[in-house]
Amino acid sequence: MFNDKEEFVSAYKHRFMSLLSKTVDEATIADKYTVLASMICDNMNERWVVTNTYYLKTGARQAYYFSLEFLVGKFLESNLLCLGAEDVCREGLSELGVDLDDLIRYEPDPALGNGGLGRLAACFLDSMAAMGLPGHGCGIRYKYGLFRQQIVDGYQVELPDNWLNRHNPWEMRKPDKAVIVKLNGHIRTEFDEDGNACFTHEDYLPVLAVPYDMPIMGYRNQTVNTLRLWSAESVDNSFDFASFSRGDYVNAVSGKYSVEAISEVLYPDDSNYSNRLLRLKQQYFFVSAGVQSIVRRFKRKQRDLKLLPEKIVIHINDTHPALTVPELMRILIDEEGFGWDEAWGLTTRTVAYTNHTIMPEALETWSIDLFWELLPRIYMIVEEINRRFIAELELNYPEDPDKVSRMAIIGDGVVRMANLAVVGSFSVNGVAAVHTELLKNVVMKDFNDYYPRKFNNKTNGITHRRWLIKSNPLLSEAITEAIGSEWITRPTELERLKQFSGDPAMQEKLASIKLRCKEKLVRYIADTQGIKVDPSSIFDVQVKRIHAYKRQLLNALHVQHLYNQLLENPGLDIAPRTFIFAGKAAPSYYYAKTIIKYINELSRLISGDARVNKMLNVVFLENYNVSLAELIFPASDVSEQISTASKEASGTGCMKFMMNGAVTIGTNDGANIEIRQLVGDDNFILFGLSVDEVLAYYNSGGYNSRELYHNDANIRKLIDQLSSGELFPNTAADDFSAIIRSLLDYNDEFFVLQDFDNYRAAQGRIDELYRQKKRWASVALTNIAMSGHFSSDNTIDQYANDIWQLTRMTPHLT
Repeated sequence: MFNDKEEFVSAYKHRFMSLLSKTVDEATIADKYTVLASMICDNMNERWVVTNTYYLKTGARQAYYFSLEFLVGKFLESNLLCLGAEDVCREGLSELGVDLDDLIRYEPDPALGNGGLGRLAACFLDSMAAMGLPGHGCGIRYKYGLFRQQIVDGYQVELPDNWLNRHNPWEMRKPDKAVIVKLNGHIRTEFDEDGNACFTHEDYLPVLAVPYDMPIMGYRNQTVNTLRLWSAESVDNSFDFASFSRGDYVNAVSGKYSVEAISEVLYPDDSNYSNRLLRLKQQYFFVSAGVQSIVRRFKRKQRDLKLLPEKIVIHINDTHPALTVPELMRILIDEEGFGWDEAWGLTTRTVAYTNHTIMPEALETWSIDLFWELLPRIYMIVEEINRRFIAELELNYPEDPDKVSRMAIIGDGVVRMANLAVVGSFSVNGVAAVHTELLKNVVMKDFNDYYPRKFNNKTNGITHRRWLIKSNPLLSEAITEAIGSEWITRPTELERLKQFSGDPAMQEKLASIKLRCKEKLVRYIADTQGIKVDPSSIFDVQVKRIHAYKRQLLNALHVQHLYNQLLENPGLDIAPRTFIFAGKAAPSYYYAKTIIKYINELSRLISGDARVNKMLNVVFLENYNVSLAELIFPASDVSEQISTASKEASGTGCMKFMMNGAVTIGTNDGANIEIRQLVGDDNFILFGLSVDEVLAYYNSGGYNSRELYHNDANIRKLIDQLSSGELFPNTAADDFSAIIRSLLDYNDEFFVLQDFDNYRAAQGRIDELYRQKKRWASVALTNIAMSGHFSSDNTIDQYANDIWQLTRMTPHLT
């Protein structure tokens, strides 16, 4: 059907009649989308069943990737790409007067993640399926996602991202696979005739976890793996008829809504107790449901749970799923009758952990009182894990109580989730070489000393299928014309493109493709922002979560500096520059939201100033998501990767920019270091403090931001302009006070002012390089050529071989 245009047209028309009882001519866009999706699902579902049957029949070892986020992006176009059916569908639909692009635009972005963590998880699922590896995802089916960002008068406003208000054809609800997750209540302890303790959870709140399975299709193969997302539902709908009869309508349904809240919003604002409690509920909810589901499925086929570590690996993506460790222990001890030691051995040979950051807020802790009240049995297990671990440590470090205290899972009134994850896992990996070294030698040095073989590095990666083949088809075609198609299945073959870095014809072709991508983004900016942007200007782009350590502030201050320069010297000889920002700030993160306001005020100032807006523009694109990213990356000239050295664990945006021919300006941080090592110093614009210099300042002091303010005229002018409001007369007097306090009163924690002059000089090098068109094209081609090393296929190959011990499978349709 998807290989022949006439057959496709006939099937599409017939499906309209059978599914909707109407013709294509009288259909809405929703109808046209639904029918095409149903045809694709029919094709996938057969492969899906065959894949699962094959895994069970062969007894394949399988990996389950637990993540609070899966930022998967739209499915329609990516599934057509995997099927190799886009051309047939596009041509067939065109004959019927249907534009495939309209259907692609109609599909909402699944609101299942926020940033790099969720996008990485989605890339990993894509690579596992493409490589024929038995690997699946487990997460939460958020009803409203993080939020839909809207910019109102320069401020971020959060609205519900109601992506499920349209039917989602890519999921399958499976109520027969639902499980009960138990919250609150108390534990009754009894002893059997042999003296063994038996634990019964009583008076608990039952939450029905209902799975929605989404197929993850492999690229041009027969593999279809599963992303299982859990939805929280009330067991009995919790409708209080007595309250309703009294006219108390709110309380009549309050129980139902309090349960459903668990799967409504990603990262609820944790500035209050109720939402902190909700976050912990979410983490336990999907972990418990996922582990219960795995054990139930395993028992149905394998029966002997002693074989669990030989057949199953559960990989926890950051600390959010760390409760996997005590939950698996609970099931093995309370439900399956294992003794503690045997259950612990099975658990610690089944669970693996990826740490994603050294930032304190990501090394989660929960207050003991909150933890105990919500999860009484899980707390008992964590307490026992901690007791035994401390006893073990005291034998090894009898004269170092401070080390024992630092390594304890419970201490200072909190449960330390990162410590729990390390102790309960057989593997702990960082996500870039420098990040892993910081974990081993600084953040988790005590644990690395104690478990010297447990820590390892797996540098993050991105799927080139979405971020090059799908997002930038013109560049993909040009690459294939130059080096053949082998790079599609072996992405490191992109390195063969390096031989063309000095080829004038290839340089010209790359420049032409880049211009077309920029023109596409220019149209989007004009439609959404009302700003006219010059596509021949440098598109200097920073798109990522808004956070102090990512230093959007450094970028914005430089823009303000350029504005000042242009006013002082109208004939300043620089290449026209368009600075593009996008990203969301957490709802309670006031400082980050202030940065968004600042950027938008710069945009308003510059776009309205005829003296400079031919040379300089600033654009903040609202509601950054996967679809917008697919538009931005191919159009970008400069990739801003300017985090404070030592703070960015890896970053994957840098890889997407690189793969699309953007030149990186960056610090020696995260994956930047490995990019620079691959492309060479001449093809990377480096600036800023090193990791060692940053750590020396943190450990020994010696940095005084007020001295810089007093001694550097450029810095002083920028801060004074912010403080006085002279550039932004429409803003409130204290709109930017948080920025000024961070830089001066709090001694510039992330060294924005310290790195400013060096950053300004690096931007000058960008300007010089861009005006050397041949040299710029050569640098861009070199970056593209080396980007295949950062394909998630390579990363997953390392996970599969070094951690998961998975074997590639080749299921076949009969």
